[in-house]
Amino acid sequence: MGMRILNEALRKMVNAEKRGFSSVELQPMSFLMVNYLKVMKNRGYIKDFDVFEPHRVGRIHVKLQGRIKDCKALSYRQDIRAKDIESYKSKILPTRQWGYVVITTTNGVLDHEEAQRQNLGGKVLGYFY
Repeated sequence: MGMRILNEALRKMVNAEKRGFSSVELQPMSFLMVNYLKVMKNRGYIKDFDVFEPHRVGRIHVKLQGRIKDCKALSYRQDIRAKDIESYKSKILPTRQWGYVVITTTNGVLDHEEAQRQNLGGKVLGYFY
């Protein structure tokens, strides 16, 4: 999947939040996008999402919560080691209190806290706060 598709979907969610919508439709979809949304749901940034027709073009219906300020996918997948996650997080996120860096690891797509807990590195997909 191209990062352009993921970035367009995330920008659509941010724009819908800014305009005050309660839900947004994302199309086309990918399973990487589904995993990214699972991380956002586990951290309480979205309420829920439903996947329709996953084996064709597919679409995802996301119910928004109103917490997303910014959400981006990086166009280059930068490698990151487990010991460098903390410095990368402080460089990318605006504050220490909130926000998450999303990393794809051998154990799946995780946020930076879970990757540090499991002592795993990987490639940075993006961030949200």
